[in-house]
Amino acid sequence: MIELLSSSLPIWLGVVFLYSLLIGSFLNVVILRLPARIEHDWKLQANEFLEQPELDLKPPPDLVFGRSACPHCGHQITALENIPLVSYLFLRGKCSNCSAPISAQYPVVEAVTALLSVIVAWRFGFTWAAGFAMALTWALVALSVIDIREQLLPDVITLPALWAGLLLNTAGVFTDLTSAVIGAAAGYLSLWLVYHLFKLVTGKEGMGYGDFKLLAVFGAWLGWQILPLVILLSSLVGAVVGIGLIIFAGKDRNIPIPFGPYIAAAGWLAMIWGERIIGTYLEFSGLS
Repeated sequence: MIELLSSSLPIWLGVVFLYSLLIGSFLNVVILRLPARIEHDWKLQANEFLEQPELDLKPPPDLVFGRSACPHCGHQITALENIPLVSYLFLRGKCSNCSAPISAQYPVVEAVTALLSVIVAWRFGFTWAAGFAMALTWALVALSVIDIREQLLPDVITLPALWAGLLLNTAGVFTDLTSAVIGAAAGYLSLWLVYHLFKLVTGKEGMGYGDFKLLAVFGAWLGWQILPLVILLSSLVGAVVGIGLIIFAGKDRNIPIPFGPYIAAAGWLAMIWGERIIGTYLEFSGLS
């Protein structure tokens, strides 16, 4: 099987696509349940710190073993109703029990996860680097959607990703260890400085600490050299989307827009095509 995957690109990409659909289905569970579990733990910790009477809080479903159910009628999702993409299309986007609409987030996350994973598999081939890059891609999908929904980048995802990048680069998987360590520190401190300067000038918080950690993740994985590209791409896309939402969607400019998805998208692009993007820029600018 290993020989077949390593020798046939179509089979390798097909296996990655199917497997990543399953991962995308699990990511939907993480996206919905992890913030609820974090909030539950926060409430218990705050209650304990304030020495209040013990709270009678029902814990959210387990991330791995908790059964999925319709949020409207409580109907437990069967295995046949939980096949990535296929079940959503077969059910026509409705619960089989109460006909309540199923959020389009489910098939979108599954499809995006599979598509991005295939691109990673194509870019890196049948290598260890491809497996690690896919794992980072899955983490980025979860972080991006959680940030869009909750304006939260959970430490339980960002910090393990940061340490994983440093550990991988002890073997030079994506860059050398020195570049990775400097990249992690520079990624965090660069946005930390921007945050405090912005707060000093305007009195407002322009971003959250989760954004610092996410940029540090890319510094740890790809090295400090790639950070200017990530910052430039994320700022450019964030500005264009933000202005577009204000002009065309009538979004209040005082309502914060999560910046994490833009950092995630820019960092992923840098991981896949960073060298080509930088090379193209240098060529057209006459600096190469």
